[in-house]
Amino acid sequence: MTRTDPRGPQGDRLALLGVYLNDHLAGATFGTELARRLARSPVDAAAGETLKALAADIVADRAALLRIMKDLGIRARGYKAGAGWAAEKIGRLKSNRRLLSRSPLSPLLELEVLRLGVEGKAAGWRTLRELAETDDRLDAPRLDSLLKRAGHQAEILEDLRVQQAAESFRTA
Repeated sequence: MTRTDPRGPQGDRLALLGVYLNDHLAGATFGTELARRLARSPVDAAAGETLKALAADIVADRAALLRIMKDLGIRARGYKAGAGWAAEKIGRLKSNRRLLSRSPLSPLLELEVLRLGVEGKAAGWRTLRELAETDDRLDAPRLDSLLKRAGHQAEILEDLRVQQAAESFRTA
């Protein structure tokens, strides 16, 4: 049995959008933490500068999501953001065949996870961009800009991932 919102179809739509965007907020929180950690422990100085700039963009994207949620009248659910934060911390405990040091695979896997997160973020921006066609609370040009930035982030992460793949298996 499905539960309907007493406010009608618009209320149902807003409730579903709230769940959707809060799930993206959890992912954005995870991605923000992971990007910051990667920027703090780069493999080399050039990658470090790139990762610092990327982390700043990802932080800005999370803030943009929060602003969009506010514009739509959707409350950010702290427990979902907290779950994203905790998931990133728990992800550090993965088995890496090393007890006291980072595995050469750690940066590679983290870059891959971050790239997947950026692709998920882009999907969310595309969904909102589609909704902007009928909801004037959504700023279509701003969403276009966020989509373009996500594409650029994915390209950067792919370049770093390819470089890191070679490095990880060279030192393994």
